[in-house]
Amino acid sequence: MEDNGKLGNGKFFLRFIIAFLMAVSVFLGLELVAHLNGWAHMGVSDLKKHQTSKSADFFRQFYGFWLGFRAGHLEPIVQALSSFYVVLFIALSADRLLQCLGCFWIKLKRIGPKLEGDPFESDYSRGPGLNYPMVLVQIPMCNEKEVYEQSISSVCRLDWPKDRLLIQVLDDSDDEMIQSLIEGEVFDWSQRGVNIVYRHRSVRSGYKAGNLKSGMNCDYVQQYEFAAIFDSDFKPNPDFLKRTIPHFKEDPKLGLVQARWGFINKDVNLLTRLQKINMSFHFEVEQQVNGVFLNFFGFNGTAGVWRVRALEESGGWLERTTVEDMDISVRAHLNGWKFVFLNDVKVLCELPESYESYRKQQHRWHSGPINLFRLCLPATRASKIPFWKKANLIILFFLMRKLVLPFYSFTFSCIFLPLAMFVPEAEVPVWLICYVPLLLAFLNVLPIPGSFTFAVPYLLFENTMSVTKFGAVVSGLFQLGNSYEWVVTKKAGRWIENEPRAAEEGEQEAGAKRRAKVIDQEEPKNKARKIYKKELGMALVLVVAAIRSLLSGRRVHCCVLMFQGMAFLFVGLGQMESR
Repeated sequence: MEDNGKLGNGKFFLRFIIAFLMAVSVFLGLELVAHLNGWAHMGVSDLKKHQTSKSADFFRQFYGFWLGFRAGHLEPIVQALSSFYVVLFIALSADRLLQCLGCFWIKLKRIGPKLEGDPFESDYSRGPGLNYPMVLVQIPMCNEKEVYEQSISSVCRLDWPKDRLLIQVLDDSDDEMIQSLIEGEVFDWSQRGVNIVYRHRSVRSGYKAGNLKSGMNCDYVQQYEFAAIFDSDFKPNPDFLKRTIPHFKEDPKLGLVQARWGFINKDVNLLTRLQKINMSFHFEVEQQVNGVFLNFFGFNGTAGVWRVRALEESGGWLERTTVEDMDISVRAHLNGWKFVFLNDVKVLCELPESYESYRKQQHRWHSGPINLFRLCLPATRASKIPFWKKANLIILFFLMRKLVLPFYSFTFSCIFLPLAMFVPEAEVPVWLICYVPLLLAFLNVLPIPGSFTFAVPYLLFENTMSVTKFGAVVSGLFQLGNSYEWVVTKKAGRWIENEPRAAEEGEQEAGAKRRAKVIDQEEPKNKARKIYKKELGMALVLVVAAIRSLLSGRRVHCCVLMFQGMAFLFVGLGQMESR
């Protein structure tokens, strides 16, 4: 159930959009009256001399006042804001282009973390597995009955000496039936000789951070050198540890090895296809470039391996935000630990298939970083890391990408641009609203060449999501109630099914090879689609602004606003889950 903070924040944005819609509708009505009476092409002095009927005289006088006020007062303001947004756009575009160039350079020069030879013919493999490092694997979960079995099964199949591996299933479920199912699955695997334990917390304090912290506080964890983390919908390949752990040998200051995500349900519907573009750019460009050139990026919360000493020296898991993964990343970076991103190691997982689940996930991902920035700023200033690393952390990592980007996307596309159409005296460059954004959208789909046809829908959808993202930023910035809310992302349970898991103890495992097929669970046929009021409100605002721009002869502006309005309408009517 949503808390009061969330309801208050949502109602505020909805009321703002409704008031905005009413205002632009009134002014559109005024402009239509002016065009029907031929006033729109008159100057203020000519309009005063124009003779009209008594019934229309009030509107003529008001429109004359509006023309004078618009030209004398609003035009300079709108022009100044236009220049301001141009500066922001150039800064954001430069950041994006530099990242793309960095990715191109990595591909061209084949730069990246590499393992020479067979790492397990060296120190870690001397003797009968005794020199393999001790590895702890943690699987935090909460009421995720759709995916727990496959996740536990995948982790239990990791190719690593059993006496050097411990698996913790950290269950925060409050459903007793799900608890018993998960505990039974753990018991089954323990009976097969897997070193696996089940831990359940009756009080879910601190959400995922509290769950991981509880697992790390166990006395036996002290003997483990590395900790791998997998969320409940992640399925690592058996060779995951053998492809990640060896990287720690080369550098004692290496604190984190992060793998890339792969998506089992990337083509289920339009929403997952657009998410695939966004996430692929994140890993292929952002994570890879930051990992190669900066040895720092935000931990993705799963599919990664931490050096336990790095976690401990950085303060461990803290419960102060809903982005515990970014929190520990920043603190480890400030303590001088390095990170490595492996673009060639992929761990399959699920993308949210419903727009409601995706909105909640994005709210958490965008409210948490701003809240974290406030908390980390004093520690960043006091840190002994080089000045340029502090500047990168504050300016690029937090301010530019976590604050300025959602601010620009929402206020420019949804507020400034519609309002500017009602002040035709001010110029809004066509390249700013159309040509260059399209170019950047095509850059986003470069990591997935087959998705070029989705470049325009991707751009429109990202602008549509700006309502949710900016609302989350405001929530985190002002510490509203829902900035600390953690809603578990609902899983559909689409997964890869293996051959029969195992026979009785002592028998050979059935099937030497694994076959894979997607379990496509049939959705309810009569499922009612949810209506999203804020998105529908913004759709009407943009359509009204598009009509006003057409009256001014701004055809390109009209097309952009109309397309964006249709995108808001499509999302507002719950059509993002269309196949």
